Amino acid sequence: MHPGVRLEEARARLRVLQDLPAPRDRRLREHASGPVPTPLYAVWEITLACDQRCVHCGSRAGKARKDELTTQECLDVARQLGELGVGEVTLIGGEAYLRNDFILIVGELRAHGMSVTMTTGGLNLTQARVDALKDAGIRSISISLDGLAQAHDELRGVPGSHDKALEALARVRAAGIPVAVNTQINRRTLPDLPALLERIAEAGAFGWQLQITSPFGNAADRPDILLQPYMMLEVYDVLRDVLQRARALRMKMWPGNNLGYFGPLEAELRSVQKRHYKGCAAGRLQLGIEAHGDVKGCPSLGGPENVGGNVREHRIADIWARAAELAYVRERTTDALWGYCAQCYYADTCRGGCTATAEPLMGRPGNNPFCHHRALEMDRLGQRERIEQVAAAPGVPFDHGLYRIVREWVDPRRREAEGPVAIDEPRVSRVHEPTGAGRAVDSDSRR
Repeated sequence: MHPGVRLEEARARLRVLQDLPAPRDRRLREHASGPVPTPLYAVWEITLACDQRCVHCGSRAGKARKDELTTQECLDVARQLGELGVGEVTLIGGEAYLRNDFILIVGELRAHGMSVTMTTGGLNLTQARVDALKDAGIRSISISLDGLAQAHDELRGVPGSHDKALEALARVRAAGIPVAVNTQINRRTLPDLPALLERIAEAGAFGWQLQITSPFGNAADRPDILLQPYMMLEVYDVLRDVLQRARALRMKMWPGNNLGYFGPLEAELRSVQKRHYKGCAAGRLQLGIEAHGDVKGCPSLGGPENVGGNVREHRIADIWARAAELAYVRERTTDALWGYCAQCYYADTCRGGCTATAEPLMGRPGNNPFCHHRALEMDRLGQRERIEQVAAAPGVPFDHGLYRIVREWVDPRRREAEGPVAIDEPRVSRVHEPTGAGRAVDSDSRR
């Protein structure tokens, strides 16, 4: 919680707001003209404090940052986002409700015409907090459920957290707030997806967002839970059945930015979004803000090379318009692609998929093996791809280790006899130390 602000006090302040404006229609500005596009969407980490200890947490949340923004600074950020023309803001953490001024932030965002949502683990989303969010004008809440009870509790590090999340879902729904579920797909959760769909449909969620676990933050320390690229075939075998069942249940499903890319299920997977994948949105259509004010093109990108500036030093509009760290995705061409992505039929549209998946894997974007189309093409050639960790992560929020991509034959006898078909090595930085998995070498080394 933020010191000096009580939840009751925040709710009392909020009641002075009257006649909140309707949220802006983001669709009207999706194709805005001009040299710098308007960000449609912002994801704002308002605190790094968290009440769970997730083994796949990208921000390594737990304790609040020492220099988190004050209440007044947060309200000013909200005003700046409104002036910039942002249409929707998602509040995250850590755990956003651990700041007792979170409803003041919601109210200020709403007062400036923005739609506000929240993503939460729901462990301590009490009735008082739900009522406060309702008063503040929250549009919807997404509850994180990573598999059934055993997998979820193991991944979240808190026994009973799965049941608490379902209780929070019921509480939110009873308050009349639309509630969805988000789930990370990894080796622990993949087998649970069909049964989990039944569970969340029964609980009354209106929709379900799926994404794969990316190799950054705490997940960088747990290669055992990460999918292998060749497992995208298995993932989509499961998704095919899940999508069919979701239609029968009238459950909306949509993917996160790191799931999909032009396989045969692409149109159905993104039917709610009514479009095919159009490349990474970081710094083009979205921005991310950290709890101490750093601004990035995407909330999942880490490291100083992705920070465009801090709100205590610059206006958000100036960071958005001028920072090279945010502009590089806007300006990136197919020349930045390498490995298989450089020769892919969809290269000009996809541009290597999700930057926050490829960069923490390889040390630079532009070569992303977590792609259904790519896995299908490899399989057609009798080949597959897997990743090998070659460097450990340093242990800070949004950090990453390094992996090499090994292309090899599916046939185990040919694989043993002939060895790898090709190896893409990562780019090594000074913060990465080689692990026992192998020696990290320069990214331009191929064989």
